[in-house]
Amino acid sequence: MNKDQIVRILEEIADLLELKGENPFKIRAYRNAARSLLNMEKDIKDVVTDQTLTSYQGIGPSLADKISSLVLKGRLPYYEKLKRSIPPSLMELLQVQGLGPKKVQVLYQKLRIRSIAALKKAAAQGKIAKLKGFGEKTQKNILEALERRKTNLSRHLWWDAMGIAEPILQKLKKLKCVKKAEIAGSVRRKLETVGDLDFLVGSHDPKSVMKWFTSQPFVAKVLGQGETKASIVSKDGMQMDLRVVPVKQFAFALFYFTGSKEHNIKFREKSIQRGWSMSEYGLETVKKGAPLPFSASKMPATEEEIYQIFGLPYIPPEIRENMGEIEAAAAGKLPRLIEEKDIRGSFHNHTSATDGRNTLHEMIAAAEKLGWEYIGISDHSKSEFEASGLHEEQLLAQIEEIHRLNALKTYRPYIFTGLECNILADGSLDFSDQILKKLDYVIVSVHSSLQQDEKTMTRRLIRAIEHPLTTMVGHVTGRQLLQRDPYAVNLSKVIDACIANRKIIELNGNPKRLDMDWRYWHAASRKGLLCCINCDAHAVSQLDFIRSGVNIARKGWLEKKHVINTKPLKEMQKFIARMRN
Repeated sequence: MNKDQIVRILEEIADLLELKGENPFKIRAYRNAARSLLNMEKDIKDVVTDQTLTSYQGIGPSLADKISSLVLKGRLPYYEKLKRSIPPSLMELLQVQGLGPKKVQVLYQKLRIRSIAALKKAAAQGKIAKLKGFGEKTQKNILEALERRKTNLSRHLWWDAMGIAEPILQKLKKLKCVKKAEIAGSVRRKLETVGDLDFLVGSHDPKSVMKWFTSQPFVAKVLGQGETKASIVSKDGMQMDLRVVPVKQFAFALFYFTGSKEHNIKFREKSIQRGWSMSEYGLETVKKGAPLPFSASKMPATEEEIYQIFGLPYIPPEIRENMGEIEAAAAGKLPRLIEEKDIRGSFHNHTSATDGRNTLHEMIAAAEKLGWEYIGISDHSKSEFEASGLHEEQLLAQIEEIHRLNALKTYRPYIFTGLECNILADGSLDFSDQILKKLDYVIVSVHSSLQQDEKTMTRRLIRAIEHPLTTMVGHVTGRQLLQRDPYAVNLSKVIDACIANRKIIELNGNPKRLDMDWRYWHAASRKGLLCCINCDAHAVSQLDFIRSGVNIARKGWLEKKHVINTKPLKEMQKFIARMRN
């Protein structure tokens, strides 16, 4: 087993022990061991071979033996026995937002609730509200969380969906019977979460395409199959729909099946005004004296040509959401959307000094491979216990090391010294001004007391924004897509506070966050809010999250001028320095 798998098992053991009501010190020992492994820089197999596990904080002889068993044998009898002692359905309750091991334990002991179905029934009957430590509000929150869970189970993160879709698309394109193939639907529009995958193929041999698609190893179940349409469920649990159209109809079909529905309706209305009818098959005349602008043998071959028929420039798929894009196109005011190549670095990145998986040197080397001009290192601050947040002396040592690397020019990218500083419950920051002044920049984020009411949370964020040493706000609403809703906050007031205090809001590119939501960026950028697209990378591989961040920036109509980390290094250094004056 690798390190990440072992960390997950240790965390699960801690949850299982908590469900059983075991000694809190024993539970904490497993969580501490998991955290210690996360920060381990060496290969865990080498550490086990060298028998040096016990040299790591929180790992005693007993835990070292268990970890060694997982590494060398791939199994741990203690863990397997512990799992058998807890009903599997009880573990599912931990997936309900707001329910931790302690509350699940009470629900099981007092009401014998051991499944999602039983939880829903007890909440609907008002039984949970009567339990000590729960009440009406908690019961209501549980019912709402169950409804969200039901919806979320049928949706997938864009990042995960695209990871599944791209290899399939490449295989489709290589088939001899396929002339054109694309991904359509909400995946092409790069919505943050999607319900299914839509593949569109242009071919004169749909039978062969259908046969290939429905017989692939990734297929778990065929839901339906016709001459030109097929629906399957993949082994990853995603529904996939394939449509095959004649090559000459491909452009119209791609336009139609990309959507959004509201965008398409606007164009159907435009067609009717001209005496035409528009569908996935193309345009046809429905009014006498309203000839089509092309012949049947020369249908538009691209979406660009379709937009030209209506006197409009090409509208990128990301902004086809009926949020003013058609009117902007007609007025010649479409934004020149930011592109991934415009990004010169990211400022929200973690190392193994806290809860990252890679060392400082590995993160910088990875940025160099990406061709970035700079990278910011912003590990967690001291009150973020679960992430092994840095204390003052650790942060100062990291700053000194970064200054040394910059002076020696060890790497091509310049390294900015930063910190993801916790915003405490009252809005104060986790470190003193004396420490914060030594950094190039400070990202302020909320990680605790997420249940504060809207007024308190808004006041808390604004106080942090008004701090003179704050540079930008991280994951401003705290949401985790398909897992946790945003905390209650008046985002309009937070945006206005950032503009008034010349502070930045990040667009967190982590596919689970994508926060601030794209629906706010268009209006906010017009008011003067600046953005920083960040990876929130906790590993070298997660620097690729810049891609999903750029996707959402494009959906939010952001241009290069709106995003600070498109600036070249010297300009970036001056910009960051000016924010301290």
